[in-house]
Amino acid sequence: MTTFPANGHVLLEDIPGVGKTTLAVAFSRAMQLDYKRVQFTPDVLPSDLTGFSMYRREEKKFVYQPGSVFCNLFLADEINRTSPKTQSALLEVMEERKVTVDGVTREVPAPFLVTATQNPVGAAGTQYLPEAQMDRFMVSMSLGYPDYDSELSMAKDIAPEEKYHQIRPVLSGEMLLEVQKEIYEIYMKDELYDYLLRLVRATRSHPAIKRGASPRATIALVKMAKATAWMNGRDYVTPGDVRGQFPYVVPHRVLLSETALMEGKRREQILREIMEAVEIPPMGEGCR
Repeated sequence: MTTFPANGHVLLEDIPGVGKTTLAVAFSRAMQLDYKRVQFTPDVLPSDLTGFSMYRREEKKFVYQPGSVFCNLFLADEINRTSPKTQSALLEVMEERKVTVDGVTREVPAPFLVTATQNPVGAAGTQYLPEAQMDRFMVSMSLGYPDYDSELSMAKDIAPEEKYHQIRPVLSGEMLLEVQKEIYEIYMKDELYDYLLRLVRATRSHPAIKRGASPRATIALVKMAKATAWMNGRDYVTPGDVRGQFPYVVPHRVLLSETALMEGKRREQILREIMEAVEIPPMGEGCR
């Protein structure tokens, strides 16, 4: 909910059956966006996503056929089950909101957002996502198993149709574009920019991290912090906004060292160590 106003893409990583796709479809219906869903399998081709040119005999010319990414919300279901070649077809459109086919560049509709789901790496039939693509997701999340009461409610509340069919739109694409513009107007003090940068740069010098977060992570964290402030009805960012989004923006962008992996360390644990080690700037009462 916070990532979409920040104009970012979401990666949902978890085991099958916990509701990743259902969540993505629910958001598409609630936001009244033109959405398309692709079930990624090994036989999905790059042209299925970006489109292709087909020769029409009656017109005596090649005519472009738009691919599935020409929408407002693209649902990439089980994205890591397709080939790296097809995965890489999303790199340009996720970063630039444009598609280049046969030397011609075309813009996709605005807003353009990607929600992707993937099964745990190493599961049968999965492929690693290119690191450049992982970096293009603004946040990564894991749903995990539901608690006892929630799962009991799910078991008792089965119905002939999926629950997301009952969702009514509460937001339009035009409204979302206006919100995205407002995010950039949120005020952020220089001390907070410095704090945010120290957090990100600490991932590049930590002994357990082989490769730290990129500058794209810095930009993503700024956007998410501002979106968090907006969602909480404030026109300024606090250290809590930065700290609250750091665990979602950074983990999928860092690569642990071989030593850390052998010792069984987890990225979340290391990032908590970084957050505890980096000093929080004094912001006054009510601004933490």
